[in-house]
Amino acid sequence: MERIQFHHDVIIVGTGAAGLFCALNLPEDAKVLMITKDKLENSDSYLAQGGICCMLGPEDFDSYFEDTMRAGHYENDPAAVENMLLGSQHVIHGLLDLGVDFDRDADGKLSFTREGGHSRYRILHHQDITGKEIVTKLIERVQERKNIVTREYVEMVDLLTEEGRCYGIVARDEEGQEELLSAGAVVLATGGLGGLFDHSTNFPHITGDGLAIALRHGVELRNIAYIQIHPTSLYSREPGRKFLISEAVRGEGAKLINHQGQRFTDELKPRDVVAAAIKAEMERQGTDHVFLSFADIPREVILSHFPNIYERCLEEGYDITREPVPVTPAQHYLMGGIGTDTQGKTSMERLYAIGETACNGVHGANRLASNSLLESLVFAERAALAIAQELKERVRAPGPSVTPQPSLVWDPESLEGSNRELVLSEIRKQGKDFYEQWRNI
Repeated sequence: MERIQFHHDVIIVGTGAAGLFCALNLPEDAKVLMITKDKLENSDSYLAQGGICCMLGPEDFDSYFEDTMRAGHYENDPAAVENMLLGSQHVIHGLLDLGVDFDRDADGKLSFTREGGHSRYRILHHQDITGKEIVTKLIERVQERKNIVTREYVEMVDLLTEEGRCYGIVARDEEGQEELLSAGAVVLATGGLGGLFDHSTNFPHITGDGLAIALRHGVELRNIAYIQIHPTSLYSREPGRKFLISEAVRGEGAKLINHQGQRFTDELKPRDVVAAAIKAEMERQGTDHVFLSFADIPREVILSHFPNIYERCLEEGYDITREPVPVTPAQHYLMGGIGTDTQGKTSMERLYAIGETACNGVHGANRLASNSLLESLVFAERAALAIAQELKERVRAPGPSVTPQPSLVWDPESLEGSNRELVLSEIRKQGKDFYEQWRNI
């Protein structure tokens, strides 16, 4: 099938919080294309419930830094953590300027909550649909920008490279038409890999495509087996995406209990500790779930703070104001990914990665609750500033004189299976213990 070629200044693959915020921070005279292989809003950022962290002030730096490092088992990059913390208030003010609405107290001040691993109340939220609020407002602002074009149901199938530089991507639209899309810079914001697991809180179409393509081109990947298991997804025997029950409910007093009604762990420990405790309790009792009790949370707090969780559980037959709900761990987040510096630059020139698909070292071996949205936005903005400078220095050079070609040509039937096996193989290679422990969730 004949290919069509288009040129852009920047191509962003993915329309989650990171991709959208990056686009909004690029120069308004830059020709920007954003693509996603599903609907614009169908990113894991949209599903985020709990909130987004914000350093409370200079006096909170040491505490927040230590909380993040401790949760990450001190495998975090300290410089990246520092960048995230110091950039947090700027990002929050940026979101407010873009129209994002965070919950406030009776005096009109921003309301903060706390989740597992945090020593202070420093998490901003919009009820229990914080991700939806942020992503919806970012999409609205992107669609107002004349220099940004968004396209749904367009899938990246390869990179265009020449002499170790990235000059664009090969994309396939909904009709199967292949396009060579050249650009001064390509940003991978393709999300995680939850679609590779049977039980995940992620959208099923998010299957690590960016990781697979990076592997084929020899782009550095880091800690690909550092995959976070969320302790509390709503238990269901039905296949498909699992409904996450936010860690914020445990921050407000919800308790984990076994089938005898006994509490068996400290619910406010970091996620990996709580998930392991649940798995051990299930194995000890020979069950495939435990329970989460909301008995210690006042009914009015449940209805005002967690209306989405209340309604969804009600749909499944559970009234959380009256009874505990069955929960089980599920794959949730990727701490590793395509290796980057703190400006989103990868090991390939002109190729950037941001958000969950990137690994800049912030999260270490385990992500601290509600750091994901903040990390995505802080480093998306830093990447945008770096790209803007590079475009300026190159005076929008059109690329090489010889049209770059994709490394391989993939038919639609084989692409998904090949990507899946390539990424899972890398996970097994880098993290056999993790794979053996959690492969059956």
